[in-house]
Amino acid sequence: MDVARLLSVWAVPVFVAAVLVTALVRRVPVFDEFTVGAGEGLRTCVKILPSLVALMTAVSMLQASGLLEQVTSWIAPAAEKIGLPAPVLPLALMRPVSGSGSLAVLENVFRQVGPDSLAGQVASVMQSSTETTFYTIAVYYGAVGVKRTRHTLAAAATADVTGVFLSALSVRLLLS
Repeated sequence: MDVARLLSVWAVPVFVAAVLVTALVRRVPVFDEFTVGAGEGLRTCVKILPSLVALMTAVSMLQASGLLEQVTSWIAPAAEKIGLPAPVLPLALMRPVSGSGSLAVLENVFRQVGPDSLAGQVASVMQSSTETTFYTIAVYYGAVGVKRTRHTLAAAATADVTGVFLSALSVRLLLS
């Protein structure tokens, strides 16, 4: 067995053992702390559940209504002029909203034009260099009860737009 495989097999058990040994040495009541943490995790899930349900409902409605395809067809001519391939536009629109939705769109791009095409490469870079902004804001701000996001949305949306355009530019400069 090579070293990398050995490390991957033993990494988690060694980490768990180290945590347990450290807890025993420091006389931490492990089970009590575990149950307290599990309770806090459940309370956090209950707090963020409405935001997640609303977000998943919105994503489903967006896909089922055909609005995503309609918006894509409207902006495709302008996007092509600035170097953004039309097949990646649905991904650019879906990525800030849903990770699983954008992964399905990425798979669709691969099926349509192939992973080695310009659009496939741009989609790959875009998927890995942009964030699920609205999901992240809903989860993290919902978990701590933040109601006013201030500049978060504007800054995150700017980062997403930058990521989309730089994905296309970097693929053209580095891989073409």
